[in-house]
Amino acid sequence: MKKLLLITGILLLASTVIVNAQRATRSTTARQVSQQSRIAEGVRSDDLTRAEAVRLEREQRRIQIEKRIAQGDGTVTPAEKRFLRREQNRASRHIARQKHDRQERR
Repeated sequence: MKKLLLITGILLLASTVIVNAQRATRSTTARQVSQQSRIAEGVRSDDLTRAEAVRLEREQRRIQIEKRIAQGDGTVTPAEKRFLRREQNRASRHIARQKHDRQERR
């Protein structure tokens, strides 16, 4: 009986850690979706050149890889969250600058 309770407790704790790790990066996922749509809108409206769009999408892919690495051990530490948020802020500024730099696709 004690073993069953111990195993149940361990499984409950492990599932809680996994859920918290997923919840911690949900906001970065939402931001990435938003930023991908901003890039796509910039391409549609000819505010972004092909080279700019490729560079911005590459930056988003790199952030996605960093997010997966942060989730790799099952928990996303506050430092990792801060790093991902900083990277998303930087990427957002890059998108805004490229969309408003008066370069247009030909």
